[in-house]
Amino acid sequence: MANRPVHFIWLLDCSYSMQGEKIGQLNYAIREAVPEMRSVAHDNPAAQLLLRTLTFSTEARWHHKDPVPVDDFTWQDVQVDGMTNLGEALEVVSREFQTPPMPQRALKPVLALVSDGVPTDDWKTGLRALDATPWGKKAVRVAIAIGADADRSVIQEFLGNPELQPLDANSPKQLAAAIRWASTAAVKAASQPVASPTDATVKQPPYAPPQLDDDDDDVW
Repeated sequence: MANRPVHFIWLLDCSYSMQGEKIGQLNYAIREAVPEMRSVAHDNPAAQLLLRTLTFSTEARWHHKDPVPVDDFTWQDVQVDGMTNLGEALEVVSREFQTPPMPQRALKPVLALVSDGVPTDDWKTGLRALDATPWGKKAVRVAIAIGADADRSVIQEFLGNPELQPLDANSPKQLAAAIRWASTAAVKAASQPVASPTDATVKQPPYAPPQLDDDDDDVW
């Protein structure tokens, strides 16, 4: 059977509140998680894992615009700049979740949101645009809330499932563990075959986020 694409998109908050250790640890954690994503992809040969990164600050920008096979993917560090325009980022993703450009035969895409603050634009309009797309409804969504200032109510709405909870990352150690989990568990869930994106009902695969130890002295 020919392999089918799994589009994995990082949605990364790069506002000024992420400056310093947070953005440094985020870059480190994703860079270290990429080899584990390759391992998961190799364990699921029927799926072709394709990675992209979208950052949002005063505007949403593709950091890695074109889907890159995980074996060829090289992490490029992101930098902080400006506000927290999550809504714009969700609208940008929604345009990618039409068919085309998303191929009809794709497996469920993955959206992994990482944020430490409160959106500064009309994020609900962006979320509605995403939810209105066929692939937006199917997407496996995971989210990481960094520090005490992250708006968990917004992140919960992004997840779109009351049974799912965002991962709390209140220290560098927790962020590394959360990135590692989000990078691998979501890919495993997305690699399960589904029918076409026009199905009336879609069940997201079950997965349970880990309980992250909070024994790190360096708490955000």
